[in-house]
Amino acid sequence: MKSRADWERDTLGPFLERGGERRPSFETSSHLEVAGLYSARDGAEDPGLGFPGSFPFTRGIYPTMYRGRLWTMRQYAGFGTAQETNR
Repeated sequence: MKSRADWERDTLGPFLERGGERRPSFETSSHLEVAGLYSARDGAEDPGLGFPGSFPFTRGIYPTMYRGRLWTMRQYAGFGTAQETNR
């Protein structure tokens, strides 16, 4: 498993250079700053979970997730049967 420093250098850094985040900082409604990544050393999760934007994508497909772009909901309405729509 990659270290956090490796992930920041190899995955997060290039992603931020291309697009960045929407704001310089994010906070809760109680004005507490929200970190870009919480890890096992913060007491927040399983140490084997991995990093955002890295295989096996257990934390999402983008390194910054929705700090960089807003979440969108997409719909698709097919015609016919499910098998025809999938074709």
